Amino acid sequence: MSAPVWSVDPRTGKQREQVAVEATAEEVDRTVRAAHAARDALADRAVRAAFLRTAADLFDEAGEFVIEAADAETALGPGRLTGELARTTYQLRSFARVVEEGAFLDVAIDHADPDAGPVPRPDLRRYKVPLGVVAVYAASNFPLAFSVPGGDTASALAAGCPVVVKAHPDHPGTSEVCASVLRRAAARHGLPEGVVGLVHGFDAGLDLVRHPLVSAAGFTGSVRGGRALFDAAAARPVPIPFHGELGSLNPVVVTESAAGERAEELGAGLAASMTLGAGQFCTKPGLVLAPAGEAGDRLVESLTKAVSDTAEGVLLDLRMREAFVAGVRDRMALPDVSSPVTPGESGETAVAAGFLTVPAARLAAGDDHALLLEECFGPVTVVARYEDEAEIAAVVGRLTGSLTATVHLGDAEAAEDGGRAARLLAALTPLAGRVLVGGWPTGVAVAPAQHHGGPYPATTSTSTSVGSTAVERWLRPVTFQTTPDALLPPELREGNPLGLPRRVNGVREG
Repeated sequence: MSAPVWSVDPRTGKQREQVAVEATAEEVDRTVRAAHAARDALADRAVRAAFLRTAADLFDEAGEFVIEAADAETALGPGRLTGELARTTYQLRSFARVVEEGAFLDVAIDHADPDAGPVPRPDLRRYKVPLGVVAVYAASNFPLAFSVPGGDTASALAAGCPVVVKAHPDHPGTSEVCASVLRRAAARHGLPEGVVGLVHGFDAGLDLVRHPLVSAAGFTGSVRGGRALFDAAAARPVPIPFHGELGSLNPVVVTESAAGERAEELGAGLAASMTLGAGQFCTKPGLVLAPAGEAGDRLVESLTKAVSDTAEGVLLDLRMREAFVAGVRDRMALPDVSSPVTPGESGETAVAAGFLTVPAARLAAGDDHALLLEECFGPVTVVARYEDEAEIAAVVGRLTGSLTATVHLGDAEAAEDGGRAARLLAALTPLAGRVLVGGWPTGVAVAPAQHHGGPYPATTSTSTSVGSTAVERWLRPVTFQTTPDALLPPELREGNPLGLPRRVNGVREG
């Protein structure tokens, strides 16, 4: 028999209720095949857009129930989850607009030109088509916006791809609720239930990525889990694209001028960012390079006060709590590491926020402190105190890819054309998908210009999982050559019957 799937209260660590059973290989196969059979039903762009909007409306109507279910399984709190639900419905509606506008199809037409050089050009017409069934692996820390109804699902459906979601074990009940809402939205537009499938269980996740009818996958989670799935996707007889968000340190550099001008503000801002959501944001600043002098001391003092005043929090599950406690303990055991505010266990299930300090020279010198350059999931950050610009460069040179990189500059530095600020940006840009000058990286706006990704291990691809261009991950281009107009897809016909924006003979139309 399949193992039961239980909803667990992270505040107590106790089971609440059984909400499902782990899917067998046969059940995964049936779910994927149902999704595959639903592909043609998603072909109509108008239906897809209406489906996404209806889903957003139904989530608004069921908001109180959805938030209650998510809070019971994650302890993230109604306030945080209310904002996350708003983000989720905004994403759904945003992708509905993307579908209606049609620019994501990237239509390009080059008419035949017998006089083109270096060789005559035939009639060529290109657009993008859906890949097929997309496997979505739900995130632990965002039970809505990066899980069953989240950005991967919304963008895949916008592309015309059915999805099968592997539910996260930390919020299986919430996953069932959200899948039900999406299916009700689909039914209102005559779409089959199979457009959104849901499976539970570790083995089901592997069966899903290996299924021959799955054409792509999206993942948000740990480096270990994501890399295992990425390798499985690549090892298939027919490899598939795997868009994984795995882990991120999100380095921050505070210049001496910035610390001198606003040390107290920077300390308070860092504390708020690193403890947001109990430090369980993928964009949490995990390493901060701060000056070693008096200005840096004031920043650390401000950070100490703000973190000390931060209430204890509950992590998403006891396994993550154990990993956090062990990770902090191992880091604190390293030479020259101190803890002005000690992070760790608090009570039976909660954790206390804190931070560690270390001379930046230790991080630059070799691998004995390499652990400090790895993400520690939870409310902790590392403040590395540097003596000069050379130490900043040495530490930055040892960092791997991140979702974000941030620099805080003094007023004069920010206004300077070239110089130290330019050198810092040039050093940080190769490391991250989003570079911030000022501000803090937690919080990822859903906007066309957003990029939520970064060099490995932040992500396994160059694509974004947030914003309108996230839809591009689930499409592939097809070109038709010298094809009679009557045989062309409507998107590519000469008269442009669908009124799509397109590029004709190199000139943008619409």
